[in-house]
Amino acid sequence: MATLELKNVIKEFDDTRVIQGVDLEVNDREFVVFVGPSGCGKSTLLRMIAGLESASSGDILIDGKRVNDVGPADRDLAMVFQSYALYPHMTVEDNMGFSLRLAKVPKEERRKKVEEAARILQLEPLLDRKPKALSGGQRQRVAIGRAIVRNPGIFLFDEPLSNLDAALRVKMRVELARLHDELDATMIYVTHDQIEAMTMADKIVVLQDGIVEQIGSPMELYHHPRNRFVAGFIGSPKMNFLSVEAVASDASGVRVRLPAGGECSVPVDGATQQPGHTLTLGVRPEHLVLDDNGVLEGEIQVIERLGGMTSLHIQTQDDLLTLVADGEVTHRVHERVRFGFESHRAHLFGQEGTALTSLHRHPLTEIQRLDNKASSNGESRHS
Repeated sequence: MATLELKNVIKEFDDTRVIQGVDLEVNDREFVVFVGPSGCGKSTLLRMIAGLESASSGDILIDGKRVNDVGPADRDLAMVFQSYALYPHMTVEDNMGFSLRLAKVPKEERRKKVEEAARILQLEPLLDRKPKALSGGQRQRVAIGRAIVRNPGIFLFDEPLSNLDAALRVKMRVELARLHDELDATMIYVTHDQIEAMTMADKIVVLQDGIVEQIGSPMELYHHPRNRFVAGFIGSPKMNFLSVEAVASDASGVRVRLPAGGECSVPVDGATQQPGHTLTLGVRPEHLVLDDNGVLEGEIQVIERLGGMTSLHIQTQDDLLTLVADGEVTHRVHERVRFGFESHRAHLFGQEGTALTSLHRHPLTEIQRLDNKASSNGESRHS
């Protein structure tokens, strides 16, 4: 397949800079996801990689070769758009093989490539149908098949699941992950949905206002977000944030005073923190635990029962916090409860929103780090 490298890539429209100096390396056979809110620049970045937009400055390299001045058709890429863009008068087979026909690929070779893509995507019974006879998920698979037959060095996906209903999105996520495994291909995928990013990516690139906030494996970003933005964007339900005051710091961490008056010590590097500093404490909903002796207290405002889990939205003195509990929890709305958390599960953010370095390394992030290192050294991810 192929590698990709971006070196200080900048994109400006008139006087507005929408991509602000992006540096990125995508390894061979890696599945990389660009994620961020609407308007963050992720689709623009993908279009520059594809050659559909030109970079204002910086370098784009594919397999080590600078391609800034190379047209889209000659970059050895295939792009799957949010819109299926299928020809309604053509069959599935003709839609999938159309680019090969334009390239004057012999008919027999074209047929073999289409049949192989149809096998991979489980479209074999549908080759004679036209798009109007297909479901949304089937149409998206045809669009993906159109990319597969070209056997590109890199696959580019621009929010390909956004037009599908919730159940079909889950199914297509699984199919795309299976497709990546079978093709062992380099893939770059754009989405605003952090669940898609977490479930499919080898590496996530979090963008905000054209700036890369953090690059890392899904579990690296989940357990060790670089700043408050990443912490709030990655994870569902979103991380809870509380304003706290630094009381003391030493080699074991930073002791903070909670809004309700209790205290806890968080194992982070607090060398730059002084007593009296205002910090932000972050705790994920799944790390809050109902506890009669907990350091937090509040009234349940809303209960969301989802079967295997229940989300409790609890109003404390100053904040509305979300706690994820077992699905069988028996608490009721307006009931007052106490709850807490294990200190090593918490995050602390400084006054500028930057995360204080954790002194506790989660074992899953180490496993993923080793997996990614093996992959970048050319070893199979599936061995």
